[in-house]
Amino acid sequence: MTRDEARAMDAVDPLRGVRDRFTLPEGVIYLDGNSLGALPTATPARVAQTVEREWGEGLIRSWNDAGWIDAPARVAAGIAPLIGARADEVVVADSTSINLYKLLMAALAARPGRHVILTEPGNFPTDLYMAQGIAAGADVDVRAVPRDRIIEAIDDSVAVVMLTHVHYRTAEMFDMATVTAAAHRAGALMLWDLSHSAGAVPVDLDGAGADLAVGCGYKYLNGGPGAPAFLYVAERHRALLTSPLTGWMGHVAPFTFGDDYAPCATMRRWLCGTPPILGLAALEAGIATFDGVDRAALFAKGQALADLFVAEVEARCPSLTLASPRDAARRGSHISFAHDDAFPVMAALIDRGVIGDFRAPDLLRFGFTPLYTSFDDVWRAADILADVLDSGAWNDPRYRARGAVT
Repeated sequence: MTRDEARAMDAVDPLRGVRDRFTLPEGVIYLDGNSLGALPTATPARVAQTVEREWGEGLIRSWNDAGWIDAPARVAAGIAPLIGARADEVVVADSTSINLYKLLMAALAARPGRHVILTEPGNFPTDLYMAQGIAAGADVDVRAVPRDRIIEAIDDSVAVVMLTHVHYRTAEMFDMATVTAAAHRAGALMLWDLSHSAGAVPVDLDGAGADLAVGCGYKYLNGGPGAPAFLYVAERHRALLTSPLTGWMGHVAPFTFGDDYAPCATMRRWLCGTPPILGLAALEAGIATFDGVDRAALFAKGQALADLFVAEVEARCPSLTLASPRDAARRGSHISFAHDDAFPVMAALIDRGVIGDFRAPDLLRFGFTPLYTSFDDVWRAADILADVLDSGAWNDPRYRARGAVT
């Protein structure tokens, strides 16, 4: 494809105007929104309003007057359509790691007599670490089997199956409905990590019959570094499952200040401490970038961007090996290529204004956020990558001597 042809694709892109909702530095092609989303243009003013007016002037009155107390549910209602859930099945709270702990412990308690958390090796580290931490302090086993053996490994010892919908390294995507159905046939609960899915690929938790899910707010949802995470509990489990972190905000009546804990009947039972209002304000601005965006067009564009990148890189960069599924229906919205010297190649690429990331030991990873990534971005990124490889620029000793590229 020529660059003019890529620009012609941008000219007819129904989402081309959405790019203006983001602040993107001049001279930078940003292909790392799968790690940290770009800054929405509305975020600075939204956070400033929260700090200067709501906090500075409203002070404690803003818990009511500015709706702070309702923010975890209000922001969750904006996330719910992106993950195929009802607004009353989602809440924004804490971090992905803490939410994993809550839901894993609740799932184990709901399946007495079962002691296994089933997952896959190479799952996102925090998922594995949280499960291992639980197992270290209880009669629980973490069983990790290759993804092509997950379904056959779900037996009557498994309490909960914990998987990441889109793999963080390869972007390979599970068939959510098929794996969930297999878990249910064996009497297990299904917990999905949507951190690399929400806002980037179609997700239908309710349609798939999922039980539980978590996800972060700082990747495709554009909530900013360390943004609050979200969790999902299917409505049918609401009365059965209770958070093991019985903090005051999950109490049925937190402001009665009683000595004994009684869980709220709504998703608020999954709250723990005081909600992080500044982070919630930024995340709310990030979710607003999806306003009026046709989700079918959004997801189709993500696939098209990735397809273009694969085609251009394979045509120009024979030393790279595709490490992601070729079939767009089987992958998320990022692409990984393998190279023995991936680290210095990515360092050289970043120096030339193309920001992707490196995943040890040998992966170059590129994310395509359809809200703001253009086809011209993708064409130019492939062109610059080819030049970095062909020129040997990546062999510069300074690139090999740097610290980790994250």
